[in-house]
Amino acid sequence: MTIDVATGIARILKQENVQWVSTFPVSSVNNSFGREGLKLLMMRDDRYAVAVADGFSRVTNGERIGVCTFSGGINAAGAQVAYSGIAQAYEDGSPVLCIVDAVPSRATESTRYDQAAALRGVSKWYGAIDTPERVPEMMRRAYTMLRSGRPGPVVVGVPDAHATYDETVDLYTSPKGWKTLPDPEDVAAAANELRAAKRPLLFAGEGVLYSNAAAELREFAEKANLPVVTTLKAKGVFPENHPLSVGTRGDHVVKYIEDADLIFAIGASISPGRFGHGIPDGVNKKIIQCNIDEFDVNRIYPTANAVIGDARATLKSLISELDSEPIESRSSVVDEVKSVKDAGMAVYREAMASDEKPINPYRVYSDLMEVLDRENSFVTHESGNTRDQLSTAFETIIPRGFLGWGNVSSLGFSFPAAVGAKLAYPDRQSVAVIGDAALAYMLGNFEVLSRLRLGVTVVHINNGGFSGYGPGFWGEGHDPYTYDVLGPDDINMTNAIKEIGWSTERVYEPGEVGAALKRAFAANENSQPAYVEVIASQYPVYGSWASA
Repeated sequence: MTIDVATGIARILKQENVQWVSTFPVSSVNNSFGREGLKLLMMRDDRYAVAVADGFSRVTNGERIGVCTFSGGINAAGAQVAYSGIAQAYEDGSPVLCIVDAVPSRATESTRYDQAAALRGVSKWYGAIDTPERVPEMMRRAYTMLRSGRPGPVVVGVPDAHATYDETVDLYTSPKGWKTLPDPEDVAAAANELRAAKRPLLFAGEGVLYSNAAAELREFAEKANLPVVTTLKAKGVFPENHPLSVGTRGDHVVKYIEDADLIFAIGASISPGRFGHGIPDGVNKKIIQCNIDEFDVNRIYPTANAVIGDARATLKSLISELDSEPIESRSSVVDEVKSVKDAGMAVYREAMASDEKPINPYRVYSDLMEVLDRENSFVTHESGNTRDQLSTAFETIIPRGFLGWGNVSSLGFSFPAAVGAKLAYPDRQSVAVIGDAALAYMLGNFEVLSRLRLGVTVVHINNGGFSGYGPGFWGEGHDPYTYDVLGPDDINMTNAIKEIGWSTERVYEPGEVGAALKRAFAANENSQPAYVEVIASQYPVYGSWASA
């Protein structure tokens, strides 16, 4: 049967169980997608079309792949806007499928901007369907890349969505993902290093989540009696109420990293940036790196031993090693973790109980933890104070109960992340905690949730300006010449967002925070998005990262 390229792609996506595609028009494949029964979720810009698909992929650990489309080709305006979203997915290692109009073969070299070259720089793989017969091949290759190896975005370019081919010549079959098994000799050597260590530390990254190995991580940590630190993106992969959990960041976490003689990393790149730990005196510590990607081995720090392979397979192999030759007990580990953690968290726990006005942000986080069913909910932060404070103090007890992000991420990602989480798990409460700067990025997309009737809650920690940019609680700030914006006394965002169709509430009293959150969640139950604006103090106090 002869069909066009766009129809062929749509049928393959349906075969891959894709229910919806996030988009911003105009994309040449969209009309065929709609005719084939794919739901098109229209965002209000191309970056957010990518970001919603990205968020969906992250919270499902790549088991379900988010798909997006945006305009490109000779007029590559959409691709240029989408670029930041793809770059974020690439840096963070998120498997999202992007479909974009490509420059037709007869129109190459007609613009200075090279769309294909630009997108290759921020994708795991870029494939152009240069002849219509290659639709099944290119889609097989795309899904193979999405399901195998280190996660990352894949871009498929469509030069001519209306070109036709015979779909019966090469029938599409869905490819599985391929996983690599660790070398037994490397596993044995890593286990021996662990047995010999005096103060080992288990350092868990997001690779454990993508391997669906949270249960194996816990079993390994308990069997080896190891204190556990997680990266920002892996927060929650090890339950933070577990007696071996040190946490994600803070002075207590830094102490464990500094004092460790062995850093045993699983699913973590160990690449310190602004939002991650370095390893103090890293050249004089032993580093064992269990990772799917050899790119991270001996990067920045010398690696004493590497185990290359899937995190779940590696953890199972390590557990078998310890079963055959157990580690001598380190009986003081649990008591020490509690003592050090209690000391490090004291300042935050005091702030979480605060009745001061304006409201201390930590009081909001405390009430959020109390009101939420943390076994069945999703929380994410924004870039800035909410990231730094929540990653320090919000106790996460299930994998992907919290989504941490950073590196090259732009402000505003918490909104599409929360949308993606709600699309993935409609029965879970989904919350984005944001600051002033982020609100400006995402406000244009608020209409989307009213239109789609998605019950997501945005909690705005409104501290009266760009907290940290200019003078305030912390001193002069890092940008004292570019911080001056109108605050809550001048603009009532609660009233503005109410006009978009959201349930809104402005909170001034600490004792009203919990009740306001409950009312917001009740609105979500009726498929209404909710916005809670908390008039908060400027309080940029949060845990530190270990310095390299």
